[in-house]
Amino acid sequence: MTRYAMCRDSAVNVQDYTTSYGEGSGIMSKNSKTSDKNHKSMVEDVMDSAEATGLAANEQEARNQAKEQAKPTVDDVEGSGEIYEDADERARSYARAAKEIEDTPVKLAEKVKQKELGGVFYAVARVATLLMFFLMFIPDVSPTKMSELISGNLSLFTAGVSYSSLISDVGRGFRRGWVSESNFQLLFAASIITMIAIVAISVAACLSLGNSKCKRLSFVITLIGSIAAGAGLVMMYVAYTMFAAEENQDKVGASFPTGIIVFAVLAVIVLICNIIAITRVPKPAADERFEMEAQYKLFVMFIPFAMLAFVFCYLPLWGWRYAFFDYKAGDTLSMDKWVGLKWFKYLFQNDATKRDIVRVLRNTLAMSFLGIATSWVPLAFAVFLTELPGKTFKRIVQTITTVPNFISWILVYTIALAIFSTDGFVNTMLTNMGNPSNTNYLMSDEHTWLKMLAWGLWKGVGWSAIIYIAGISGIDRQLYEAATVDGAGRFQRIWHVTLPGLIPTYMVMLLMSVAGMLSNGLDQYLVFSNAKNSAHMEVLDLYVYNLGFAGGSIPLSTVIGMAKSIISVALLFMANSISKLVRHESIV
Repeated sequence: MTRYAMCRDSAVNVQDYTTSYGEGSGIMSKNSKTSDKNHKSMVEDVMDSAEATGLAANEQEARNQAKEQAKPTVDDVEGSGEIYEDADERARSYARAAKEIEDTPVKLAEKVKQKELGGVFYAVARVATLLMFFLMFIPDVSPTKMSELISGNLSLFTAGVSYSSLISDVGRGFRRGWVSESNFQLLFAASIITMIAIVAISVAACLSLGNSKCKRLSFVITLIGSIAAGAGLVMMYVAYTMFAAEENQDKVGASFPTGIIVFAVLAVIVLICNIIAITRVPKPAADERFEMEAQYKLFVMFIPFAMLAFVFCYLPLWGWRYAFFDYKAGDTLSMDKWVGLKWFKYLFQNDATKRDIVRVLRNTLAMSFLGIATSWVPLAFAVFLTELPGKTFKRIVQTITTVPNFISWILVYTIALAIFSTDGFVNTMLTNMGNPSNTNYLMSDEHTWLKMLAWGLWKGVGWSAIIYIAGISGIDRQLYEAATVDGAGRFQRIWHVTLPGLIPTYMVMLLMSVAGMLSNGLDQYLVFSNAKNSAHMEVLDLYVYNLGFAGGSIPLSTVIGMAKSIISVALLFMANSISKLVRHESIV
């Protein structure tokens, strides 16, 4: 028998002795139940103490220790009426504790309810802030549209960062004295203040995702930002009154901008919601630090990139509305120029346009298929580069092949002109060798697709190989060691270890290439295009550029751009579906 078991038995014996003694005492009262509870609690303490004596030298020593601790319990039971007073006091104490326990869930529920209510107001404030931030880039709700002299395509953001854009159409009005420049100076200052205030409120909305201390700082910034936004909007209203006070209203055309009301309402909503929400935030401790959950930290870090994507990728989609108007450069959009689907029908009904589209799509798809067919070149280059033995030589080769990516296509064309023009390096060398040639290899229409493919590979192979070099460095070195132990040579290791490790990366790049089949780029084809090779050089992006800027048909070019974007998205999902079927993996 172990010492612990012996101690346990001794504790049980003590419990039996104490219980029998208590029953034999015959003490009866209205507080006996409470006394029994106290007695049982004490006995349990005795048992715990008895178990703790398992480290005693022997069983007898453990039993003696347990009996010594049990004696006070027996004496209490044998005592006079003092046990009753202690029992009453303990009963009252237990009653108060039970009451507090009963009240605790109610209090916790109230706190949770208050917190949830505060979260609702914070959510409303964040939505209003997000809407206010986005509307800052939309011209139709700009609070600066208070005169016909101000461009209708001017957003609050543009008016706040570019004074020249604000007064771009007012030069004649200044010269003729139709309007004072102080009006625009005040409007420009008001735009700057309002824009900065909106940015500050947006930052405060991000801070409100943190703990109590972050929320209180968020409230302070929101309060300051709302006051600044109100001041900016008031200044805009003052600027409007100045425009309305000008005498030449037939030239000035002052009109109250509804954008002032929109931004004022949103700013008030943000301020009120934050005031209500902050009253439900507990006061932070003195030593509390600014903290935010990891998921919210990642979200805040993602916001700047989301803003860039919104401004440069999604905000331009607002220009798709030109496809539904009979618009010409310099005009303003109005419902009297609405033509519906006229330009969509024109794209398929006009024979000349259909021929151009077929020719352009042929060039675009040919260039894209050539690019996809040679998409393995950067991968092969990366594999062989990593197999080079000398690190110095490897770095030199990688640098030489990567630098062309940072050379603009204008400079690339300059290099090509110096080499392949009529009096370029190639013709000069042939003439010096006794074989004079006046062929202009650069402007010739022969093998246009292959020449552009070669220039693209020379410029981008080093840069495209970087992602594969990074992928190779991520392959477990133990795989190479195991292959070497099994007798695999260098090419066998490449075939059985390196290439399988790079296949996922290659498939992702291939899917992106398929999705961008209709987006070959503009710069290289624009600089290399001329009258001789335009029939094979003009791709879809270049055609849209020529149609919109050179031909002045902005609505038709917008329609083609819309069709290209929609088809590209469809190609992406189609390629992703094929990847799911073949490799059981996808990127979307």
